Amino acid sequence: MPRLAKEYKECDQNEKAYQSQDAIFVARKRNVNAKKVKAMRWVKNVGLGIKTPDAAIEGTYVDKKCPFTGNVSIRGKILKGLVISTKMKRTVVVRRDYLHYIKKYRRFEKRHKNIHAHCSPCFGVKEGDIVTIGQCRPLAKTVKFNVVAHEAQRAKTGKKTFRMF
Repeated sequence: MPRLAKEYKECDQNEKAYQSQDAIFVARKRNVNAKKVKAMRWVKNVGLGIKTPDAAIEGTYVDKKCPFTGNVSIRGKILKGLVISTKMKRTVVVRRDYLHYIKKYRRFEKRHKNIHAHCSPCFGVKEGDIVTIGQCRPLAKTVKFNVVAHEAQRAKTGKKTFRMF
């Protein structure tokens, strides 16, 4: 049985335009004698063993790029990394460290890549947290990933320290 929000709550209105989910008609007539109550918030299961967070089900935010409440499907790569910046609105920068093998010297060198990922308001992500990101369609010029899971920060470490997951 899917989890549903208990009652209808007005969506967060913090933009210039009126915010509402595309799949929900807010002004519908409610039948008093209805046996099955249709939810007033549209939420989907992403799949791939990813659990839908409670904040997405019971929240009041509207985000069309959210993988749980918006029009985005997760397909392709699933990656893990360290959040190094949260300065953009609903976008985070994730650092992925890896080792690159040099054949001539028969040794590894440390390398890293920064990936921009859309972060839904259902995740309270801070710098230093470890997030799981999933590939999706391009959401902006540099954003092609979406945050699908979040682990709180364990130990305080520097931004550029080498960490593998």
